Amino acid sequence: MTTIQYSLPSGLNKAVTAALQDWQDTDKTARLWARDAYLWSGSDEAQWLDWLDIVQEQLDGHSALHDTVKEIVAADFRHLVLLGMGGSSLCPDVLRETFGHIDGHPELLVLDSTDPAQVAAVADAIDMERSVFIVASKSGSTLEPNILLAYFFQRVVEAIGQDEAASRFIAITDPGSAIEQHATRTGFRHIFHGKPQIGGRFSALSAFGVVPAAIMGLDVGRFLDNAQQMVEACGAGSAAAQNPGVLLGIILGVAATRGRDKLTLFTSPGIASLGGWLEQLVAESTGKVGKGIIPVDGERIAASERYGDDRLFVYLRLESAPDAAQDAAVAALEAAGQPVVRIPLDETYQLGAEFFRWEIATAVAGAVLGINPFDQPDVEASKIETRKLTAAYEARGSLPAEHPLLVEGDLSLYTNHRNAEALFAHAGTDATLAALINAHLARAGAGDYVALLAYLARNATHDAVLQTIRHQVRDARGVATCVGFGPRFLHSTGQAYKGGPNSGVFLQITCDHEHDLAVPGHAYSFGVVEAAQARGDFEVLAERKRRVLRVHLSGDVEASLQRLQSLVSL
Repeated sequence: MTTIQYSLPSGLNKAVTAALQDWQDTDKTARLWARDAYLWSGSDEAQWLDWLDIVQEQLDGHSALHDTVKEIVAADFRHLVLLGMGGSSLCPDVLRETFGHIDGHPELLVLDSTDPAQVAAVADAIDMERSVFIVASKSGSTLEPNILLAYFFQRVVEAIGQDEAASRFIAITDPGSAIEQHATRTGFRHIFHGKPQIGGRFSALSAFGVVPAAIMGLDVGRFLDNAQQMVEACGAGSAAAQNPGVLLGIILGVAATRGRDKLTLFTSPGIASLGGWLEQLVAESTGKVGKGIIPVDGERIAASERYGDDRLFVYLRLESAPDAAQDAAVAALEAAGQPVVRIPLDETYQLGAEFFRWEIATAVAGAVLGINPFDQPDVEASKIETRKLTAAYEARGSLPAEHPLLVEGDLSLYTNHRNAEALFAHAGTDATLAALINAHLARAGAGDYVALLAYLARNATHDAVLQTIRHQVRDARGVATCVGFGPRFLHSTGQAYKGGPNSGVFLQITCDHEHDLAVPGHAYSFGVVEAAQARGDFEVLAERKRRVLRVHLSGDVEASLQRLQSLVSL
């Protein structure tokens, strides 16, 4: 389970070997476990390391969950709906996608969006009378879970009455948070506590992952036992070269310092959703102060010549359900001299072990890069801009006016002055919509990446079109590509996009909403919140001198998105 196999170009391999020796000689693994902040930046790192001990704590206490699970099962709820963002939702989403609906337990749904169509899709898919909700938020002040709570609480009140509604809600939050106070005052069914000394993206093996796992029917003991085996293998006394977390972290960090900072993730179909969790962990932890690792999840494997020299490939292979075509494609990359790391998982319950391995690896990579892997300063910057815009809407009933660069039918372009000048310089005299979009995408050169940031409902139809666009760009420009749905990615890769290396070319996509949804207690709607989040994100990207263009889709979203795809002709 702990084995890592890797094949690296000679220069990279020598650098990794030297880094492993230094890590061993200077006893850095022991320093990590001793919570030595000077392993990183010497700031507040020590207070964010309680995830090192959380697996044993959960093993010692998870039996207390049995009564809760029995109670939920006895109530015969059909759905368990988790309302959260980022570190509060991504691990449960991996478990949902991997294990599916387990007989005898409510089916888990995860809602981590403010898009009104996506919120409505979840509301329409469940029976309000026979659903139980988890509100997951460490701070208790995060915008998205709070407005989702307000919406679904009102829907439950309408279905079963005020007196019973609170019994359908469970909170997972840090002690003393605003959500804990609300849950106590309102009379939620249960309150489970996270640990303030564990950041959101390192919380998969805490209550934020374990409570939903138990209620959806996973064998939590088995899940945690797998994790504990990895904890022991990654322990302070394990030699660096044999430590599965340290070894991986050294490879990630050293590769990034040598220009291979596009961590390209390939996963077996049975664990495909793991990449979404890894994106947040790696990007939000390492992407800051102009440094970082850019995770690339979901790209189809191409021939070696399609890639530049900025890639590191990691293949997480589910040994119990391998994919022959995937195996062959990865082997071809390896044979061509591309750097490939192979991580085998015997079966799906080893996800618990992978969560811990990658947490250790990310902390180690942060040490190699010389950054604090536990803060997220640029995520906060976007939140501030969003709050300004929603406050403006609450005060005036509208968002500040904005003026498009160009409108052609159902598509409009928006950008700031600096980016507009660059676009027109690239496009020359052809200032059509297609020319400007393609001129923007053509700004990506060697070592860059293109990210599609879609503030749309995250569904199969939209994702298919975005995947087509990304591969058109990848194959035409030879650059790494990323796809993210907002606001979900704001709590994931958004940190690296704004705080990491200035190597991204961003195409933001927004849309009109045919049917919006009111947010109880507020003048703004879900559609207004999503628009404010997109505009706030754009402002921060532009302020950080990122190459960014927004395409707004009017009318029929699917038709407009298809038209956008047809215009990409690099």
